[in-house]
Formats: sequence, C-alpha cells, structure tokens
Amino acid sequence: MDAPLLEVLACRQSYHKEASADLVVLDDVNLTLREGEIVALLGRSGSGKSTLLRIVAGLLKPTAGTVSWRGGAVSGPTEGIAMVFQSFALFPWLTVQENVELGLEARGVPRAEREKRAEDALDLIGLGGFSSAYPKELSGGMRQRVGLARALVVYPDLLLMDEPFSALDVLTAETLRTDLVELWAEGKLPVKSVLMVTHNIEEAVLMCDRILVFSSNPGRVASELIVPFPHPRNRLDPAFREMVDGIYALMTRRAVPEPKAAAVQAHPLAMPLERVGINLMAGLMEAVAAPPYDGRADLPALAATLHYEVDDLLPLGETLQLFRFAILEEGDILLTEKGRAFTQADVDGRRVLFAEALRAHVPLAGMIRQVLDERWNHRASAVRFRDELEDHMSPDYAADTLRAVIGWGRYAELFSYDEEAEQFNLEDLE
Repeated sequence: MDAPLLEVLACRQSYHKEASADLVVLDDVNLTLREGEIVALLGRSGSGKSTLLRIVAGLLKPTAGTVSWRGGAVSGPTEGIAMVFQSFALFPWLTVQENVELGLEARGVPRAEREKRAEDALDLIGLGGFSSAYPKELSGGMRQRVGLARALVVYPDLLLMDEPFSALDVLTAETLRTDLVELWAEGKLPVKSVLMVTHNIEEAVLMCDRILVFSSNPGRVASELIVPFPHPRNRLDPAFREMVDGIYALMTRRAVPEPKAAAVQAHPLAMPLERVGINLMAGLMEAVAAPPYDGRADLPALAATLHYEVDDLLPLGETLQLFRFAILEEGDILLTEKGRAFTQADVDGRRVLFAEALRAHVPLAGMIRQVLDERWNHRASAVRFRDELEDHMSPDYAADTLRAVIGWGRYAELFSYDEEAEQFNLEDLE
C-alpha cells in the first residue's frame, strides 16, 4: 500500500483560560489521507472541523499530537497544500487574473508562466473570458470559482476546502459542487486528494469517498464511513437515501457516557445552548404535528421539505428535546405529549407551557429568576451570569447561551431585559 499523503495522530487543540479549566476544541483526533480520495469532515458547527483543517494547512499549531505531510512534520504553511475558504477572500482592487496569480507571484514564478497557468485554471473552472473583471462585477458563485482557481493554480497535491459552498444560494452551490465532482472524476483537477469540511450530509455523500463524522465538545472522530457509490451519484437512489438517513440517525444518537464521566456530576451551567427562536420551534412542531407526519417525521425528509441543512435542523430538534417537547431517535423526530399540547394551545397556553419547560429544564433561566426574586430591587447585571458561564465554556458559547436564555425568558415572561443597561429585571412584567 502506498504511503499516506497526510497523517494526523492524537491531535489535541485546547486554549488556556484563566481561573478555570482549559477549553478543549479537539481531542485525540486521528486521520489518514491517501492519494485518489475525497474525504469529508462532517459535523455540527463548533465540533472543531475547521480548526483541524487549519492545523493540517499549517496555519495553527496543535496543543498536542503530530501532523505529518509525506512523512515530514507540518510546522507551518506547507508546499503542496492549498486551501479554499468559506468566504471568497478576494482582493477587491485586483482583477480576477491578478487574484489567481497572487500565490504564484509570491513563489517567484515568472510572469509569462503565471499568466498561462492562471488562464488555464480559469478555463478549467469555467471562468474563461472573465480574467479582466473585478470581484465586485462577479456573482457569489463566480467569486468562489476564482478562489478555487487560485488554489488550483499552484498545482497542490492536497486541496483543503472549508465549507466552500455554504455562502452560496442552493442552485449556485449545486452547480459548483457538480462541476467540481465531474472534474475530479474525469481526472482534470490538478490535485491528488481533497479534504473538505461540511455540515451538509447530502453533500458529503454526493462528493466523498470517506466521511469522518465528528462529535462535539470536544471535537472527536465519532465514526468513519466508506461511501461505496461510483460517480456520478444519484440522490434519489434508494441506497444513497439509506446512507443519508443512516448518518442523520448517527448524528442524533445520544452518546453513552464513559463510566468515569458518568460518575462526575456536571455543573448545571456547563450546557451550551443554541440561539433558537420561539417561532422556529413552534413552526417545526406544527410541521411535525401536521400531515403527512402526524407527530413523527423522518429528519432527511423534513429537512428537504423545509429546505434546512443539518446545522439548521439539529439545533432546533435538540432544543425541543431539551424542553421535552420532542424526542430525537434514529434519524426521526417524535413529538411528546407536551409537544402536541403546545401545537394545540392558544397563544397564552403556549406561553405557559414554555415557561414551565424553561424553568424545569434550563438551569440558567431558573438561576436568573431566583436571583431577581431575592434582590430588593429585582435587578441583576448580565455580566455576572456571563462570567459564570465562561467558567465552563468559551466566551462565544457563553454569549450565545445567554442570548438564547434572554429570548426564551422574555417570551415566557420569566423576566425582562434592558438591552442598553445589560440588566435583567422584573419591573416590566405585568
């Protein structure tokens, strides 16, 4: 067997936090990549996929573990590895041709060769004739093609792609995705392997030979899947749909805690929350309650109907599960009795049901209300709760968690919140 292009062994990435435990983003991640394959890193936002991609690219040094490229250690930006970012990352004052030539110019490639290679790359990805245009004159899809040409023009052995289609509309993303797969299948891409980050399950099954499914907090490789279908792939093929359904089931399955972890009682505030709006939760419950689902829906089918990706649908479903309004199991979402009651209640009834669930299942909301009840002026600074959250999670997660509880608490009339003063209070409640 040929030696691997890339090996990642026991990779760990953590960030030191003052007066609290380190924030671990990645833990014990192992990855091997060989020539001739496209591999997806699939998982929820926050599972460390993009962090791992930057480690592989040499843009970030891991806290522990090793990264080897063709047998040598990666210690910085590496010859033979190129990256396409989620954002277009083009220089607006340069033409398309100049943007594509940039990496070659930095390497000291003579001008005539730069121009020829840039023209060839633009022709390859369907932008021949646009070399003199500026980024502002191009659509989003065309700008991402320029980013792709800029990566390909250096003839990398490994192409890294960080959610390259997520900033595009559905049709544009599908066109670019299809074009890229066709070029790969026909052997026209000047690369030996592709490693891509995605949270789109269908995209991973459509494009890739292997899929590494990541769990979160910290990011780990939970499962490795082989995609057995030849290109071109048919989304409507029963085997294709079965694999998509299986990955949904895998990503909604609750992990069984390790004995040591189960013995340790987690702090009630060590629970990052998604900023999911009440209207979205209500809308999803109503959709599941209505025909043809009648209370139980297959997540892939529901995602297709609602035009949701996994990063949109799973946070909604998991938040409903947190409130005991729904259960996620084996790729399905099932409304509980409380969830059905919510869909059948009037506005005031829904508010009462939500308030009961909020106080019962979200410790932070109950803590805020208790502090307000005990204070003589019934006011409390948000900073106090944000600081406490940051003892258990990153500042970004803490900010999102607090904003989620603010929105839910306002709807439930559990407390009010003064945005300007950044204070919780009970004064504005009737």
